[in-house]
Amino acid sequence: MIAELGLAVLWMAAALAVLQLVAGVLALRPEGRQIAGLVRPVAVMQGVLVAAALAALITLFLTTDLSVKLVAENSHSMKPFIFKLAGTWGNHEGSMLLWVTIMAVAGGFVALIEKRLPENTLIATLAGQSFVSLGFYAFLLLSSNPFQRLPEPAPEGAGLNPLLQDIGLAFHPPTLYVGYVGLSIAFSFAVGALVTRDVGPAFARAMRPWVLGAWIFLTLGITAGSYWAYYTLGWGGWWFWDPVENASLMPWLAATALLHSCSVLASRNALKAWTVMLGVIAFSMSMVGTFLVRSGILTSVHAFAVDPERGSFILALLAIYIGGALTLFGLRASTVTEGARFSFVSREASLVFNNVMLCGILGIVLVGTLYPLLTEAMGVKVSVGPPYFNPVSAVFAIPMMLVMGVGPLLRWRQDSLDGKRAGRVTLPVGVCALLSAAVLLGVELMAPQIKLLPALGLAIAAGLAPASFLPLRGRNLRRTPLATWGMVFGHFGIAVALFGMASESAFSTERLAAMRPGDTQQVGPYTVKLEGIGPVAGPNWTALEATVSASYAGAAPAILHPQARTFSNPPGNRTESALKTRWNGQLYAVLGEEGEDSRWQMRFWWKPFVPMIWYGGALIAFGGLLALLGRVAADVRRLVATGKIAYRRSRKAQLGVGQ
Repeated sequence: MIAELGLAVLWMAAALAVLQLVAGVLALRPEGRQIAGLVRPVAVMQGVLVAAALAALITLFLTTDLSVKLVAENSHSMKPFIFKLAGTWGNHEGSMLLWVTIMAVAGGFVALIEKRLPENTLIATLAGQSFVSLGFYAFLLLSSNPFQRLPEPAPEGAGLNPLLQDIGLAFHPPTLYVGYVGLSIAFSFAVGALVTRDVGPAFARAMRPWVLGAWIFLTLGITAGSYWAYYTLGWGGWWFWDPVENASLMPWLAATALLHSCSVLASRNALKAWTVMLGVIAFSMSMVGTFLVRSGILTSVHAFAVDPERGSFILALLAIYIGGALTLFGLRASTVTEGARFSFVSREASLVFNNVMLCGILGIVLVGTLYPLLTEAMGVKVSVGPPYFNPVSAVFAIPMMLVMGVGPLLRWRQDSLDGKRAGRVTLPVGVCALLSAAVLLGVELMAPQIKLLPALGLAIAAGLAPASFLPLRGRNLRRTPLATWGMVFGHFGIAVALFGMASESAFSTERLAAMRPGDTQQVGPYTVKLEGIGPVAGPNWTALEATVSASYAGAAPAILHPQARTFSNPPGNRTESALKTRWNGQLYAVLGEEGEDSRWQMRFWWKPFVPMIWYGGALIAFGGLLALLGRVAADVRRLVATGKIAYRRSRKAQLGVGQ
């Protein structure tokens, strides 16, 4: 009954999406003004219904209803609660329902709370959102029904992929999906503004919180996914340039550029064309990622679907949405005016430069991700990895970070670097540059074996960290806007993450050894000893567990327990690494297989300052949160002030009438 109810409300939500689109299109015509009031409540009700459908699917997984095909294929009665919950979206159909739910709920919130846009632009935005949603409803209901029943209930479920049976899976996909769907809202805003020829500051102010929110969740999702792969896969790396990893990075790059353009348009009425185009590109990258994951053309722990027909469906949606948006932009390009001008030396110019650099990195990642797929389709297999991505993206990333340290110090519209102004800007920037040069020189003198890119990363991080706080110079810190604090923490987080990446690349030590209990190895500053190996059992797995004592520079040893886990439903193995974290790095231990000579393969890494990568990601997201809170607070104050003014005018009018 729950499955049928979930399917019924999903069909009802799809019908409301059709109604929302039709009503929105008609309401934009002079003869259809009378139905304009229908669009908002329909959008809200659509969000409520599709949320009910997702709740029904979650209930089916939590109760392990094995008469439902999706549950039987992706869950098991003996799975822990958290993995039953994660199993809801740890598959193709469930993850797509989660996507549609977040999209519809977000559209409902736009309909409820958005008061800044002209009514026509808001209606066009909601119509655009329903048009995007319709494609995904069709995909679910016609190709990927999550509520399909089996002819007879299965005796037991097949379980969940062992690689996905981790606490991180309960949070990583939903976090990324909120980011992806936030970009769909930005896309709809851009389409709505183009339809009504209303690309201006009001449109940017309405879109900016959604872009910020999407960017925050994408940052958290990518950071959490990186750490999940780091400790779960047992490869010792935090980023592999996997095509599906790239699929999450590309929307983040576009969203970062969109965020800056949107802020400039909202506050300075400039970069109009940039903002509209980046709104389209950011969502395009989300759709490209969806196609890669669900087309069956990739083999990855992230990839859910292996049905080419589903891939063709998404490819058609991609062509319709993006092709339609680009066509609309081409038709309305003449109406998107240039906006306010600015000089070459200004904060706007620095943001444009960094947007160009971000788009350059985006192009490099896109080409490197799609090129192997194109050559394989022609019968030639090629591999594109770090030797391509790292140096080529650095060509754009290095100048971008250098400008990042200077740009926030420049004035809007026009600045000059002479006289007193030169001293206020160039002196602190010069100090940061000297610090970077000193670090680079020190690395070259004391560790000449370090490659160029890690050395440059350390130097730039050393200069960018203090430069991030320079916008606070001379300010009253208590009165500094939250948006400024957000920028400071976001830029400082980039410096921290860059420092962790460069340190891990420059100074990591790896030791692969065949060990018997009692053997010791030296790994960086650690002395590790294999104490023993024995069986252990968990709630849904059994494992061989090594006991390793690790002493840092002769100090009292810490105990690590790396495991080799075996899952039965479905059958599979997974490495469970063990980590010992210090302020200056991590010891990483992995248990391998037993050799014929009764020695165990053990792999150890000492990774200096590697946690800084994820601390930096958290700081970047925290900066985005501060900026979002600041923007929302400012909008609330503006609305309150507008309401007070309207009330006073109304009272004056009443008093005038009364006299």
